[in-house]
Amino acid sequence: MDEIKLAQHFYQMEMNDFYTYMEISKVIKKQDIREKIQKIALMEKKHAQFWGDFLKNRNAAVPEVSVNKTKLLFMKFLSKFMNPVIVISFFELGESGAIKQYYNFLKQTTLNPEERQRLKEIILDEIEHETFFARQINEKGVSNIRDFVLGMNDGLVEILGAVAGLSAVYLYNPIMVGISGLIVGFAGALSMGIGAFISVRSQRQVNQAQKEQMEIIFDVAPERAVEEYKEKLISSGVVKEIAEEIANKIGLNKEAISKLLIEETDENEVKSGLFTGFAYLFGVFFPVIPYFFAPNSYIALPFSIIFAGLALTIVATVISVLSGISIKKKIAEMVISAFTAAGIAYIFGSIMQSVFGIEI
Repeated sequence: MDEIKLAQHFYQMEMNDFYTYMEISKVIKKQDIREKIQKIALMEKKHAQFWGDFLKNRNAAVPEVSVNKTKLLFMKFLSKFMNPVIVISFFELGESGAIKQYYNFLKQTTLNPEERQRLKEIILDEIEHETFFARQINEKGVSNIRDFVLGMNDGLVEILGAVAGLSAVYLYNPIMVGISGLIVGFAGALSMGIGAFISVRSQRQVNQAQKEQMEIIFDVAPERAVEEYKEKLISSGVVKEIAEEIANKIGLNKEAISKLLIEETDENEVKSGLFTGFAYLFGVFFPVIPYFFAPNSYIALPFSIIFAGLALTIVATVISVLSGISIKKKIAEMVISAFTAAGIAYIFGSIMQSVFGIEI
């Protein structure tokens, strides 16, 4: 896509965001958040003006504004059942690819000094917007959506492979496949849940131990804490002279140094373990359900694949929206990898049946 078409695309995108945010802001009750969304909307309009000027300076047509009515209606519909800020935040995170596109445009396109400076400012604006929306997502607890779909994906893919392999062994006993899949899935959910519990708890214990050690260091040799912080800055790539300057400015600020040296975590280990386990277990049901209703595994397996494929499509779509990557590519990546694993597992099951002469 040449620079003119890209600029026209960016103009449309920014104007679309302007109208969308202004419309959704009307149903936001909290005044400070509503004003923040409206401010962002006006900034998007200002960004669109930059792209309009870019096109005019090159005697190119500024496209007519075409609002994505489907997206706007969908967002309005969701706003009736969810906090409008969450709805906007959810969709905005899916637009994070704009920052990369703008950066590539900045690096690859010939711009005059004024245009270059304005585009740099736009990129910083977009980063600020993304940070704001990401903060809203985290404050409202919606970041758990990503954790849930990833945990669900693990359970879905692993059990799809398991039931596919078992289908080749228990050709005429689908109930056995279904029960086995549930048992494996339940064990997997326990493993994932316990693993998450131990991971979060261990991190909390490590943090507590580090805090206690820091208390001792500050009491016995406070200058050691400053030196340790300086070394951490240097190891992270900060120039030695700058690291020394920063460390000296912070001085013996105990609270500041502790926060910078110790990685804090607000996660609750019990909640994390239960959430991860249930997410995994939820994914197990999609490939397993058909085996409790089909007369044999030949019929159950295709339905298992279809159900898993539909669930994977939903999971891939959510991940794509949250990550700002191509939905089509993510769906293809996840579905193909899952089905490949199922195919390999089925072949392995067939080999095991032949080797051990299982006839069930």
